[in-house]
Amino acid sequence: MKMLRPLLMLSCAACLVFVQPATAAEPKIATVDLKKVFEDYYKTKLADAAIKEEASGLDKDRKALIEDHSKAMEDYKKALDEANNQAISADEREKRKKEAEGKLIKINDLRQTVEQFDRTAKQNLDEKLRMTREKILKEIKDVITTKSKVGAFTLVLDSSTAEPAGRPPVVLFTNGDNDLTAAVLETLNANAPADLPKTDTKKEEKK
Repeated sequence: MKMLRPLLMLSCAACLVFVQPATAAEPKIATVDLKKVFEDYYKTKLADAAIKEEASGLDKDRKALIEDHSKAMEDYKKALDEANNQAISADEREKRKKEAEGKLIKINDLRQTVEQFDRTAKQNLDEKLRMTREKILKEIKDVITTKSKVGAFTLVLDSSTAEPAGRPPVVLFTNGDNDLTAAVLETLNANAPADLPKTDTKKEEKK
């Protein structure tokens, strides 16, 4: 999901895995395209789909609140016009003026409800996104650590390509030797369900 990627970039530097060498031998270095691993991990796709679905539901709820606010505005304008109608008695105009004031209070209450809804919805989604990202990154790091120890690597670097206005790449050159990306993904996706949500990354990037 597009909204996950900026958060992923913030954590890439923290995902370098160091394995202490057992001897004083020369360092053995491997690379992993962390961005690719994160995006192609089936749990990331499931998390993206779940967050999109929740965001869609929240959007529907917000539209309902906005409709209530718009209707309240129309009712207030109508009540205000009736309160200024010179064809009715002064007592009736005063009565309708008070009714209009009550409708104005309702409008303000609805506006505050919308504002509170926006704050709460954003906070909840951001928190869920943060927790999901951290959990997925931990699983990825655990697999990288395991494979690094098995392969006797002393250092694993993130070979993800840099993005516009993003962080600079950690690895400026690699000949592809000792790249663990495919092996890590194979382990992570070993139990991936067959009916994963479909994503169109190129289409999302163009938006």
